[in-house]
Amino acid sequence: MVASKKRKTASAQRKKSSAARKKRVAKKTAVKRKRKPTVGRKKVVRKKTTTKRKSAPKRKVTAKKTATKRKRVARKKTTAKRKPASRRTVRRAKKTVKKTTAVLRGRDNTVGEKRISAKKRKENVLNVIKDLIERSKQRGFITEDEIIHAIPDMEKNLEEVESLYEQLESNSIKVMSSGDIIKEETDKIANEYDKEKAGIQKNKKESVVAEEVEPNYNDSIQMYLREIGKVPLIRAEEEVRLAKLIEKGDPVAKQKLTEANLRLVVSIAKKYVGRSNNLSLLDLIQEGNIGLFRAVEKFDYKKGYKFSTYATWWIRQAITRALADQSRTIRIPVHMVETINKYVQTVRQLVQELGREPLAEEISAEMGIPVEKIRHIQKISQETVSLETSVGDSDDDSVLGDFIEDTETIMPDQTASRTLLKNHVAEILEELSPREQRILKIRFGLGDGVTHTLEEVGQEFGVTRERIRQIEAKALEKIRNQKNLGKLKDY
Repeated sequence: MVASKKRKTASAQRKKSSAARKKRVAKKTAVKRKRKPTVGRKKVVRKKTTTKRKSAPKRKVTAKKTATKRKRVARKKTTAKRKPASRRTVRRAKKTVKKTTAVLRGRDNTVGEKRISAKKRKENVLNVIKDLIERSKQRGFITEDEIIHAIPDMEKNLEEVESLYEQLESNSIKVMSSGDIIKEETDKIANEYDKEKAGIQKNKKESVVAEEVEPNYNDSIQMYLREIGKVPLIRAEEEVRLAKLIEKGDPVAKQKLTEANLRLVVSIAKKYVGRSNNLSLLDLIQEGNIGLFRAVEKFDYKKGYKFSTYATWWIRQAITRALADQSRTIRIPVHMVETINKYVQTVRQLVQELGREPLAEEISAEMGIPVEKIRHIQKISQETVSLETSVGDSDDDSVLGDFIEDTETIMPDQTASRTLLKNHVAEILEELSPREQRILKIRFGLGDGVTHTLEEVGQEFGVTRERIRQIEAKALEKIRNQKNLGKLKDY
């Protein structure tokens, strides 16, 4: 029993060991099968690694060599680039230095020019102040408008303006506004007229009574000045108030603002007296009043200007327009009148500078106008003269028209020869037939002086132009054979 058990255990152990061996063999075979491709891969890898190991140092050597070559080339390039770069920087530095020096010189020049211009301005202002003082000494007063017009930049020239006022005070010269001057002038004119009337009445030995000494208002100018002198002047605040009412459409405010500024029209119209023989002072005042009405309609109080300064331009414009339209026999446009005035001023200036009459080229260079236009202005600026103006002494009855040749009228000998020629032609045509006479008169214009073509004459007679040509040739042949043809040879 024991031996059988031992045998069984030994057989079982043998079986286990054989099974274990089989498993080991199977595992080994499986491992070998699995390792076969890996071994091939390893061999391939090894070959690759061997190739890499063999080629790697070569690549590294080439890389180093290329790196060194690149560095050398880069160094050469950088050294080659640095040289022109340094030149450029030097050039740029020189340019910047030149620019800065030029800018500094320009600044110095501008500063010098500004200083020179400031000196010139001061000199000009001082000369203007001297002229103003000399003018005001003669009159005894000066207006604010004259000072503003002479020294427009008063804020820049405060010291000179203060010195001007000090000099005016030292010379006892009054500074007056334009409204005060107008009032004084109207009062002076009225008082002078009163004195003249009073003197005439005293010479006539009439009783000197206040009622009788009162002036006659026959003179229209005196009456007008008296009427406008009664209207009081208004202030700037009142002007603004009236302008607001005018904007709303108040006719009373418009009339009040107009009447308060009628003296301004008189003062401006006086400056234009004598420029035209056709316009008197009353005409100029009337034209100025028309400009005043337009100024009242267009006045804008919001801009802050006084009405008198605004209305002055409208009044001047109306008066100058009237002078341009009515002062000449042949009307000249307003813009041409302005150019003629500029031309006259430049001619006077050049005469003073040159001491002789300037040429057309010199005037064109001064005015900046072409020479052809200057000659055109010279033709236009000539004034018309009447043919009835007397020439010579007052005892002589000769007139300018007696000395001017009339080129349009025919001389007496010419009229006599023409009448004789007309009579001789009529005698020659009498020998022709009426039809031939009529054809020749129409063809050559013997009646009305207008010639006609063969076709036109044919339409008149209702025949062809060839037939008219035949009749004309036949009539001329008859005239050539006449005996009286010798009379026409003298003409």
